[in-house]
Amino acid sequence: MSTIQITSSKLWNAIKLSLNGEQQDYTQGSIPKAIFLLAIPMILELSLESVFAVVDMFFVGKLGQNAIATVGLTESVITIVYSIAIGLSTAATAIVARRIGEKKPEAAAHAGAQALVICLITTIIVSMASVLYAPEILKLMGASEEVVRDGAIFTRIMLGSILIIILLFLINGIFRGAGDAAMAMKSLWIASIINIIL
Repeated sequence: MSTIQITSSKLWNAIKLSLNGEQQDYTQGSIPKAIFLLAIPMILELSLESVFAVVDMFFVGKLGQNAIATVGLTESVITIVYSIAIGLSTAATAIVARRIGEKKPEAAAHAGAQALVICLITTIIVSMASVLYAPEILKLMGASEEVVRDGAIFTRIMLGSILIIILLFLINGIFRGAGDAAMAMKSLWIASIINIIL
């Protein structure tokens, strides 16, 4: 039985390679190395996604109980949006990766473009409905009249911007499928920094 020896320098080189941002051909070479190179950016990306909610709650926590309740309820609804985004992203990743693996980059680009069109149509409809019915959504989530009155604008803004959230997930999925997981991670870092600044 063979054992895998990983030295600290090999590990560090693999981490640097995974964060470097170069497109990789994961159909060649070691499967464990390919998994590792894809996993590091994804782990960092998912960690940064959780930063969004934490940063919002940190700043809003200074505004009072109604603001905290609004953010909490809105984030609960946005979790549903995340599930839609993850589903679209996973599908796009699989289709683009398959086409890249078949050495058909034009077909991969076409698949990515189709995923973006589906995303745009879906999210425009959902965004418009969410903006129109933000107070009703808060009431459905159990918000008091005071929370609905104070928080409807925040909920409208957050739910109205789900196009950006879903596009971020989808574009990241397309990059991952194309073999560039580091680009997906870097785009989320930029989004996190912008979120903290705003």
